[in-house]
Amino acid sequence: MFWRQTAPVLQTERLVLKLPNKNDYAAWAKIRLEGDSFLAPWEPVRADDYATRRAFLNRVYWADRSSKAQTAMPFLITQRRNGQLLGALTLDNIRKGASMAATVGYWIGPEFSRQGYMREALSAVVHYSFSELDLSRVEAACLPENRASRALLEQAGFKYEGVAQSYLQIAGRWRTHVLYANIRRDRRGKTSAGQGLNAE
Repeated sequence: MFWRQTAPVLQTERLVLKLPNKNDYAAWAKIRLEGDSFLAPWEPVRADDYATRRAFLNRVYWADRSSKAQTAMPFLITQRRNGQLLGALTLDNIRKGASMAATVGYWIGPEFSRQGYMREALSAVVHYSFSELDLSRVEAACLPENRASRALLEQAGFKYEGVAQSYLQIAGRWRTHVLYANIRRDRRGKTSAGQGLNAE
């Protein structure tokens, strides 16, 4: 499903996941700015300069350092056939030792949503987390009303675990999130608790 190079590169049937480099800036800025109204309801408020080249280069440097230290893996998601940037998926807060866990966050451009790309990318990152990083669990959180994200997580093998009050500031407000996790060698049955949850 993937191979390891100097920096991790994951390849699936339709996608290549790789760390960002400075040459990705134009494509990244385009998809982020064009998708701003689509993504804004689900994300923290961004700094005024978040889409500048300098801010992007800072992220490139952070990605390089974090991946080498194995504290985070911030992947850009591109189409395998033509290199088109689709979105991003970050495996962050990687903890070794007793935890052996990490959290995952993601976004995709509006024109590429609901085509199975993010499920494919998320499945590859979970596999990489378990087989290469030797993690035991990958965690995720999303807003209760974000049905698309919840469905994505469940289709990728994540199971509902509970609720975190005032978990993150989204669109300028502290928001409660629902929590999911994918556990290596998971023997839990399907969890349906919280399916109707629509908490603030």
